Amino acid sequence: MAKKPFKAEVDRLLKLIIHSLYSNTEIFLRELISNASDALDKMKLLTLIEDQFKNEDFSPRIDIEIDEENHTLTITDNGVGMSENELNTNLGQIAHSGTAEFLEKLTGDSKKDSNLIGQFGVGFYSVFMVAKSVLVRSLRAGETQAHSWESDGTTGYSIEKCDFNGKHGTSILIHLTEEHYEFATRWRVQNIIERYSNHIAFPIFLHYQETKFEGEGENRTEFKQPAEEQVNSAQALWTRSKSELKEEDYINFYHTFAHDQEDPLFYSHTKAEGNLEYTTLFYIPQKAPMDLYQANYQAGVKLYVKRVFITDDDKELLPIYLRFVRGVIDSQDLPLNVSREILQQNRILANIRSASVKKLLGEFRKLAETDKEKFKIFVEQYNRVLKEGLYNDFAHKEDLLSVIRFKSTHGEDWVSLAEYKDRMSDEQKDIYYITGQNEQVVRSNPLLAAYKKKGYEVLLLSDEIDEFVIPMVREYQGKPLKAINLSENDSLFDDDGGAVPDDEKHKELLEKLKKQLEDRVQEVRYSKRLEEAPAALVNSQDGLSMQMNRMFKMMGQETPEVKPILELNAKHPVIEKLLLMDSEAELKDYGVMLLDAAYLAEGLLPKEPHIFAKLPFKLL
Repeated sequence: MAKKPFKAEVDRLLKLIIHSLYSNTEIFLRELISNASDALDKMKLLTLIEDQFKNEDFSPRIDIEIDEENHTLTITDNGVGMSENELNTNLGQIAHSGTAEFLEKLTGDSKKDSNLIGQFGVGFYSVFMVAKSVLVRSLRAGETQAHSWESDGTTGYSIEKCDFNGKHGTSILIHLTEEHYEFATRWRVQNIIERYSNHIAFPIFLHYQETKFEGEGENRTEFKQPAEEQVNSAQALWTRSKSELKEEDYINFYHTFAHDQEDPLFYSHTKAEGNLEYTTLFYIPQKAPMDLYQANYQAGVKLYVKRVFITDDDKELLPIYLRFVRGVIDSQDLPLNVSREILQQNRILANIRSASVKKLLGEFRKLAETDKEKFKIFVEQYNRVLKEGLYNDFAHKEDLLSVIRFKSTHGEDWVSLAEYKDRMSDEQKDIYYITGQNEQVVRSNPLLAAYKKKGYEVLLLSDEIDEFVIPMVREYQGKPLKAINLSENDSLFDDDGGAVPDDEKHKELLEKLKKQLEDRVQEVRYSKRLEEAPAALVNSQDGLSMQMNRMFKMMGQETPEVKPILELNAKHPVIEKLLLMDSEAELKDYGVMLLDAAYLAEGLLPKEPHIFAKLPFKLL
C-alpha cells in the first residue's frame, strides 16, 4: 500500500523529538505504557456497562517482549484497540489531543519543550527517538478486521489490513536503532518499568530469553528458554494507605499520570469514610499547564468508580478555576454506568466536588503558612486563575480570598488581604485598590501619591480579570473595597489646602477645557488628590470603566463610548500657565495634550494617537 505523508505539523514534531527535544530517551517506554494503560481503562469500563462485552472474560494486562538478538521491543495490551480511522487520525494527522497547540508553545529550550510532549498527548511520537521503524497492529473492540500502521518516522506512514490475535488490543513492534540496542535488554527495560510505571493499575509482564544451564563439569551446557515475569505492583497507588507510601512513590506516579517531567509542586491524598466513601489524590504542577487559558483545555482529573476508570474528559469534576489540578477521584458510591448527563446532576459527585474544593483551598492556605518559597511559586503560576472563582463560586469566596495574593504600594512582595487589613490604621475605613494593564502602569498612576502621603496602602491590580471580579468582592471582613480612580472617592481628601479654587479665572479655565474636550470627557474638574502630576483620569461611579471598555473591545464586543472625568492639579505649574493663555486654539492643544498624556498614564492609547504624536513638536 502506498505511503501517506505526515501532516506538516506532525512531520515537524517528529523532527524536533528525534533530533533535539528528549534528553532522556527512556521516557518513550513510559509514554507507551501509559497509553496502553488508558486503553485498558476504557476496555474495562466497556465490559461493565456495554451488553456487547459484559460476558467477556477480560483480564487486562500489558506484555513487553524483548528480543535481544533482533534488537526489537514489543509492547502489547488487550485494551480497547484502534480502528483504521483512529490509526490514521491519532498517529498520522493532527491528533485532537493537541499537536498543533503543542508546536505553538515550543520555546526552543529542549528541557522545557520535552516536558510538553506528554502534556499535549503526543507522547507516542517519542518512540522515534529510539526506533528506526515502528509497526503498530490494532483491533478495535467490537470489530473483526485488524489494521496495521507502519512508519520510519521520516518518510510517512502506511495503513493496511492485517491479522491480529483475534482479540481486541494493540501491539507496537519497535525496531531499535543501533545506538539504542540497550532497550532490548531485560535489566534495562525492567529498571525503567520499576522506575516510571510501577503503579500502573494493570499487571505488566516482561517476556525475555532466560539463560539456563544443564549438566555438570565438562558436560555442562548453556541454553535459552522463554521466561515471563510480572514487574510492577499493579495496584492503583491512590488505593494504598498513605502510611505505606513514600514521597518518591507519589512523585513517580505523578510523572506517569500527568506526563510531566518535573516533580509536582505538592500533592494531597485523602480517603473519606462515612456517609460518602471516596478517595482523592490531587497534584499541583510546578508550572501552569500550557492550555490553562484555552477554551479547549484538557481536564486534569480522572474519575474512577471502585477503581474502574469512568472518564478523563469531564470538566465538571472540579470548578473551572481549579483546572490546573491533576489527579484522581475514586468513588465507592456512584454507579458504574453513570453517564455524563447524570454526573452533572449527581448529588454524590456534587458533595465530593464541594469537599474536594474545600480540601484543596485548605491545602493552599497550609502551604502559605509552612513553605513560603513553594507558595510564592504557586501564586506566580495560579493566582490569576484562582481569581475566576471570585466571579462565580460564592460558597468558597472567603476561602479563595484567604489564598489569593496581591501586589501593593507596601513593597514588591505579594500581600494577602489579611496582611493588608492588619496594617490599616484606625482612621482608615476602606481597602483601596487600583486596576490597570500591568504592574508598572499601576505603580506609576498619578493618584497614588496622595494615598501614600496619608499612609494608606493601595492594592495594585494588573490582571485583566480584576476589572470583573474585584468589584464583586465588595468587602473583606467588614472593610469595603474601593477603587481610588472612581470620581466619588476624592471625598477622602479635604480641601483646606485650596486644591479646588473657586475664583473666576479657574472656573473659566474649566469651562473652556470642558467645551473644547466635550466630545471626549464627561467632566473637567480640579482634583483634591493630585500631588505631583498635572492631570489624571478617573471613572464615574456608575459608568463603564476605561479598562473594562478596552477589554470588551478586545473581545470584539460593541460598547458605548466611555467618557472619563479629567481631573486637574490646580497647583501644578502647567495648569498655572494655562490660566495665562488667551488663545483658544493654543489652549485646546494643551488640553488635548494633557488628556492624552493622562490616557498614557493609564496604560491606554489616546483616541487619536497620530494627533498626539504631532502635538509636542507643534507646541515646542
